[in-house]
Amino acid sequence: MAEDFLQRAKARLTDARAALKRGDYPDAVRYSQECVELSIKACLRIIGVDYPKVHDVGDVLEYYRKSFPEWLRKDIPQMKQISRDLYQKRGPSLYGIEKEGKPASELYTKTDAEEALQNAENVYSKSQRFFNESYKKPEQ
Repeated sequence: MAEDFLQRAKARLTDARAALKRGDYPDAVRYSQECVELSIKACLRIIGVDYPKVHDVGDVLEYYRKSFPEWLRKDIPQMKQISRDLYQKRGPSLYGIEKEGKPASELYTKTDAEEALQNAENVYSKSQRFFNESYKKPEQ
C-alpha cells in the first residue's frame, strides 16, 4: 500500500509540474495537495497505522511522531502545516468560492502554485526516503 501511494504521489507531482507549466495554477495546487496527502498516508502505512479516511492527516502524523526516525521526526511539524495549508486550498482549487462568485482560476497565482509544488516535493522526498530506509531500497 505504501509503495502504491508513493507511486501515485509521484504521478501527482508530474501532474502539478505540468499544470504549473501550462499556467493552470489551481490544478497545480490541487495536485500538490493530493501528493502531500498520499505521501503522508504512505508514511503512516509503513508504521502500520490505519489512517482516517480524510484529506488532512497531519494531526495523525504528529500523534505517531515517536514511531518515526529522528531525522523525520524533526520535520513532522512542517509536514503537518503543509498538509493543513494545502487541505484548506483543496476545495477552492477545484470549485473556486461559489458564494463569492470567484472561480478557481482567480484564486491562485503562479507564486501560490510554485510554493505548493515545492512543499509537495519536500514532503514526497521525505516520505520516499522513509520508505526506502524502511524497506532497504535504494533511493529513486
